Amino acid sequence: MTDRDLARLDEQLKAAFEGPAWHGPAVLEVLAGLTAAQAAACPIPGAHSIWELTLHLGGTYRLVQRRLDGDTRNLAAAEDWPPLPAPTEHEWQATIEALRGLNVSVRRRIREKSMLDLDAPLVAEPAHSAFTQLFGITQHDLYHAGQMALLKRALGLK
Repeated sequence: MTDRDLARLDEQLKAAFEGPAWHGPAVLEVLAGLTAAQAAACPIPGAHSIWELTLHLGGTYRLVQRRLDGDTRNLAAAEDWPPLPAPTEHEWQATIEALRGLNVSVRRRIREKSMLDLDAPLVAEPAHSAFTQLFGITQHDLYHAGQMALLKRALGLK
């Protein structure tokens, strides 16, 4: 991987998370202005809430960081879909800030080139490279940002 490739990967992770993303709103743009009650609401029966999706995004960042550190364990169910804390404004803002911190941490690792070989698989099964998993965070963020946007619309928000 060249320095330019690493810079592009960092740019894509930032755009998908903070914006501007070419497809539409990035994760933080979708979350902007939401109250704890709105984030915890379940306007679509059987669907996760925005808050649950936000916690889930954090699990994915932690999984990839774990793999970059050589730990090949998959996420436990409670790590992948953590339980909601008390639905207070403080807890909601803490959830957003924790996710922001995870994004910054992963992007810092890319900029510092702390991984030896972005083309080498991080785990044997499935044998996805570090690059694929890091770029996969971008795809995962955007997938769930779209879901969050639909949930906001179901709540009557824009």
